[in-house]
Amino acid sequence: MQRFFIYLILVVLGFLLFGWYFSNITIYLVISLILAALLRPLTNRLNDFHLLGQHIPRWGAILLSYSAIILLLVSLSLLFFPLINNQILILSELDLNGIYEQIQLPVARMETFLLRHELIESQPGYLFERLKGSMIETIAGFDFTSFIGGVINTTSSLFIGTMAIAFISFFLLLENGLLRRNLLNLIPNPYFELSVATFTKVEKLLSNYLSGLLLQMLAIFSIASFGLSIFGVEYALTIALFAAVANLIPYAGPLLGATFGIIVGVSSGNFETNTDFNYLIIKILSVFGIVQIIDNILLQPMIFSKSVKAHPLEIFVVIFAGAKIAGVVGMIFAIPVYTIFRVFILEFYKGYKSYRIFTIKTSN
Repeated sequence: MQRFFIYLILVVLGFLLFGWYFSNITIYLVISLILAALLRPLTNRLNDFHLLGQHIPRWGAILLSYSAIILLLVSLSLLFFPLINNQILILSELDLNGIYEQIQLPVARMETFLLRHELIESQPGYLFERLKGSMIETIAGFDFTSFIGGVINTTSSLFIGTMAIAFISFFLLLENGLLRRNLLNLIPNPYFELSVATFTKVEKLLSNYLSGLLLQMLAIFSIASFGLSIFGVEYALTIALFAAVANLIPYAGPLLGATFGIIVGVSSGNFETNTDFNYLIIKILSVFGIVQIIDNILLQPMIFSKSVKAHPLEIFVVIFAGAKIAGVVGMIFAIPVYTIFRVFILEFYKGYKSYRIFTIKTSN
């Protein structure tokens, strides 16, 4: 048993080393496993469906599942097209002098406040001229060639990653349970039952976690879109969709969603007075404040604490460890990966304790 634990620790260390050195491949594999887990129920149902007295081939069921995902993504992306078109029109009709006139009064008020309290030492109008000069330098220093090159590199990386994930997921779905069977074949017979129970528990916890995430995204989208629509914010559905997806990033996601909502609201709104501007900001922040309260009090405890059965402090440490290792991607996948290793270690530790107790009773 002790020798088996040594082998298990060596395998885990080797897996971690492989995952760190080949981080791209590891990310593709993890995303493929999650995608396969999400599409497996739909694929199995389509595979069992009879068409002209025959089952739909499994490869055909997989392609139909892919088509459903693509159709869903295209439908969701259509929400962003009006927003993008509106922003392009705004940029094409950009009036810098009008922008300077709009920000001159708020900046002058801020400067007066700072001068009155002796927080800065400068001549009146210096703050506005400094801000105006910074805006001109930013626009003039924009490197269009580097921007296009970055877009091309990002697009090619996304294309390669998407094709790799689709390829891996296809074979995981085609050979249903192949990866699990191959892993179980490596387990010695004395530990086979314990390994099967561990795999089953891991699959159940991860399934609960993924289902909880989907429920969380749906709840955030519904609440945010309903609140923004009531307040008359333009592109409410688009903002809500972005917020729901961004919320997958722990801690930073809600801030990104609120920032995106403010940017879209400000850029697409028509303000006659500063009061209208401030009122819009307050409405957007109020909606996202309510969303955040509901998420923190109801959704996250239900998803993280109950689905993966981990203490909130554990989750906090694990998320920031994932951020240290792999940035935003690490934050998103930290909890599922931690859940896998945590369950494996706890289950085999329980098995080891049972084995020790059995050995002691037998020897006595």
